Amino acid sequence: MNPFFQLDSLFNSQKRAFLAQPNESLSIRLSNLNQLKRAILENRKALIKAVDADFGGRSEDETNIAEIQVCIDAIKYVSKHLKKWMRPSSRKVGIVYWPAINKVEYQPLGVVGIMSPWNYPIQLAIVPLIYALASGNRAIIKPSELTPETNKVLQHIVEKAFPLERVALVEGDAEFAAYFSSMAWDHLIFTGSTRVGKKVMEAASKNLTPVTLELGGKSPALVCEDFDIRKAAQRICFGKCVNSGQTCIAPDYALVPKEYVNRFLEELEYAFQDMYPSVVDNQDYTSIISKEHKARLEKMIEDVKLQGANVIQLNPANEDFSKTKKLSLHLVSGIEGEPDLMQEEIFGPVLPIIAYDTLADALHFINARPRPLALYCFSDDKAVQRAVLDKTQSGGVCINDTLFHLIQDDLPFGGVGESGIGQYHGPEGFLSLSKAKPIHIKGRFYTGHFFYPPLNTMLKKMLKKIFF
Repeated sequence: MNPFFQLDSLFNSQKRAFLAQPNESLSIRLSNLNQLKRAILENRKALIKAVDADFGGRSEDETNIAEIQVCIDAIKYVSKHLKKWMRPSSRKVGIVYWPAINKVEYQPLGVVGIMSPWNYPIQLAIVPLIYALASGNRAIIKPSELTPETNKVLQHIVEKAFPLERVALVEGDAEFAAYFSSMAWDHLIFTGSTRVGKKVMEAASKNLTPVTLELGGKSPALVCEDFDIRKAAQRICFGKCVNSGQTCIAPDYALVPKEYVNRFLEELEYAFQDMYPSVVDNQDYTSIISKEHKARLEKMIEDVKLQGANVIQLNPANEDFSKTKKLSLHLVSGIEGEPDLMQEEIFGPVLPIIAYDTLADALHFINARPRPLALYCFSDDKAVQRAVLDKTQSGGVCINDTLFHLIQDDLPFGGVGESGIGQYHGPEGFLSLSKAKPIHIKGRFYTGHFFYPPLNTMLKKMLKKIFF
């Protein structure tokens, strides 16, 4: 069957199913979430094996913790709070409109499109689905073509848990993805690069489709002079090396006080060696997704070398990386100008270190660039923390650590500016995929006729006192 025709057919069948049952009960939504959880757990081993095959070496612990467990925790969290979220909220009525009732009800939108990337192919497909189902919507997932083995398992999971009229998964190339983003979704969630995100938003705008764009950018790690350099190095090294830096919120570069740069480089080397005594055959260290992505990273490294930067490859076991898709952590300091390394999101295990003189200089450096998806501030000084929070804008902030703000179920997740639009996770995830419908109900004693023209003089005087 023609894939475009198949997609249209799926979309129309889900739309019809939604219109036939437009506002499902709490019990149905909880049942849907429970079915999804059961299917994920039953296929845990298959998911781990599939992601490993797609990457050509993916840490089992990373897949378990950063993907599968994140999904299970999200289902548990949403299931616990869904009743409260679905409950209509009462709102105040202005005195001149009494007697009446004001309330807001949260209504499902309809059919949600989900476009997920390759770097976390389970989490970034399933977590948006969790919030779509919790909000009472239907959903069609379009995963990345770079993870075909994972897609097969995800296909099996959604087919086992749901009829096609509720959840479906479709695959296709860039042309298919462009068509997917141009459809008249009731909401479209896209996770990926800023470059592609702009195209998705342009396509969606033709139907006035509301979008949630989870993009990326260059997320800074700001090390302040009061913070322990060793601890900062360990935590930044961890955040940069999880999934080999192929994480949208990975620390992209580090800002370090000028006098501590050399010590910071040393501590990063110690931290990397402790975590990864070897790399090539180390099952804890994930491969780069493809040869093309590895070549892109290697070109970035070579370009800054030619421009005079100092590049240190951390290679504790003195291994040869030429015949593997793995790439060990590279530290880059002494950068001059604005090379590609400082223009593009790196998305790999390469960490530029930028020296700064004052906190004001560091904040100016951050604010001179597009607003990042994440910002990491390492300081125990409350005044410094406050200054960083007040004087920067980012999708999210993690103080004295990296990455962990993403997996706090009760916090929203989303970007700002070029790092994204909208948010999901937490109560905000439910609200993003619901229509907050305002409802005004008049009482039996009707006062509306007092506002019919012509207004009498006494009423005009009374209204003038109330309103002005």
